[in-house]
Amino acid sequence: MPYKGSGPALNDLVAGQVQMTIDNLPSAMPHIQAGKLVALGVTTEQKVAVLPDVPTVASVAPGYEASSWFVVMAPAQTPEAIVRRLSGEIDKLLKKPAVLERMKALGADPVGGTPEQLAAHLAAEVKKWRDVARASGAKLD
Repeated sequence: MPYKGSGPALNDLVAGQVQMTIDNLPSAMPHIQAGKLVALGVTTEQKVAVLPDVPTVASVAPGYEASSWFVVMAPAQTPEAIVRRLSGEIDKLLKKPAVLERMKALGADPVGGTPEQLAAHLAAEVKKWRDVARASGAKLD
């Protein structure tokens, strides 16, 4: 399969067109549960509850951690009051038992938090992956 600028799609793996891929657990979980895919490892620091027998990649490559995350964002010009209201409502939603149960069944670990906590997380991720790219010697062509 020719390189198209991103990793193979999950659908290509399910269709047998590629041998393996790394994908978000919530996307892959229905295929794992249906027996169409086998989870070989998780890239989080800790094992995930929904796949207790699947090892972490760090168990064979110490220090490896590559967690995926999803965020809700608004345009930069959104008034602060609206940002705070949306953030608060999303936090309430993430604490509802039915939402928690569904997300955890898909392997997601809802966190929530304030816009400031998200900004700190994003800054830490940018630094982490900038350092990884520099250490790898990768260059932009």
